[in-house]
Amino acid sequence: MIDVLVERYFEEPLGAELVMTLTLGARECFDLHRIAWQGSLLAKDGHRLFCHFHAPDAEAARIGLRQAGADVTGLWAGTVHDAPGPALADLAGANVLVERSFDEPVTVEAIQALEDAGSACLQNHRVHFVRTFLSVSGKRMICLYRAPDAESVRLAQHQAGLPMDRVWSFQLVSPADGSASTPAP
Repeated sequence: MIDVLVERYFEEPLGAELVMTLTLGARECFDLHRIAWQGSLLAKDGHRLFCHFHAPDAEAARIGLRQAGADVTGLWAGTVHDAPGPALADLAGANVLVERSFDEPVTVEAIQALEDAGSACLQNHRVHFVRTFLSVSGKRMICLYRAPDAESVRLAQHQAGLPMDRVWSFQLVSPADGSASTPAP
């Protein structure tokens, strides 16, 4: 099984309950193609959605998600990298997502070195790295942080010289409890 990520943008905002309903409604397609939903991150404004799945391969995920009615334009295979020694509370407390894209492939280690060099900036803004999703191509990265708000992350990233395309606050929509939850601020 591999990690498959899907990024989507919606003109009309979605609510967490609709994301949950649509995802749970796709269970037959998911089961048929052996896709396991790991969770989704829904932007606070409802316009962006980042979904994490386990699947045998990207093509199985693409077929199953398409059959379930999902747009798979933003689907990519990747790897998951947690902060050193993460506590479950850190992951559960993640509330801000940073999108990064690169012209040339990067490694998690290269970005971590930049982040380590700018760690004082992150600490000053109370920003804590939690998890990274890196595309197999090395040209797309999604990073999760626990922080007071998205602006704190934006400032810390900018001051540390870290590349970023977008920064947004999210709420977790999780299969674990069958409901949407909003992380504490």
